[in-house]
Amino acid sequence: MQLTQGMTALVTGGVSGLGEASAVALLERGLNVVAVDLNEERGAAMEKQYAGQLKFVKADVADAEQMQKAVSAAQAWGQFRALVHCAGIGGPVRLIEKDGSPGSLEKYTNIIRINQIGTFNTLRLSAVAMAQNEPLEGERGACVLTASVAGYEGQIGQIPYASSKAAVIGMTIVAARDLASKMIRVCTIAPGLFDTPILAKLPENVRQSLAASVPNPARLGRPPEYAMTALHILENPMLNGETIRLDGAIRMQPR
Repeated sequence: MQLTQGMTALVTGGVSGLGEASAVALLERGLNVVAVDLNEERGAAMEKQYAGQLKFVKADVADAEQMQKAVSAAQAWGQFRALVHCAGIGGPVRLIEKDGSPGSLEKYTNIIRINQIGTFNTLRLSAVAMAQNEPLEGERGACVLTASVAGYEGQIGQIPYASSKAAVIGMTIVAARDLASKMIRVCTIAPGLFDTPILAKLPENVRQSLAASVPNPARLGRPPEYAMTALHILENPMLNGETIRLDGAIRMQPR
């Protein structure tokens, strides 16, 4: 699908990290962007910076009503044909915590709610909207989801995050087949270790150790590299139902 001026994209997690990089890349292509996030301060700043091109919508991706408002905003702008879904959270949970207590069901449930249910909710609402488009060169729209290498090789303490990202990987081919008759493509990116706000909270020595664990290039991934991949998926009509690892050949160890 050729990305052209006048099209609209919806980007979740759109005001930081992978989502912000994707939003900026789409803006540079001339698209209108609806950025969905919970950070109102950063959202207002981006809306001001890209006045007339970007609209910020505060929404919880797992909330049906809030996300419908975001999708409706994209539809109202016209030619809503692209989704890049980056919103997600992490958090450590073990089955048996170090003090001997069982892992937090509340934490597990919340991570599943945002990462897994939020992905399904965002995808289903976006797909319904895109299905109303007239086909352009055999396509009505394309959707990029975000998983993680943790969905394949989750580390100790990552059970909720790994579960949620494995679910996104699992839904990718099914969603692509489900939406094939509507001429809507679905692919997923599974990033490795990327320099995002989540990793920015770690001590510098830990960040350096993580970067050194990536075979090649031996560094953390950069958000624009995710955005580059997302745009390629949107534009390449033969990419469908695929989860692409974007990880510098890393395979995560147990710890």
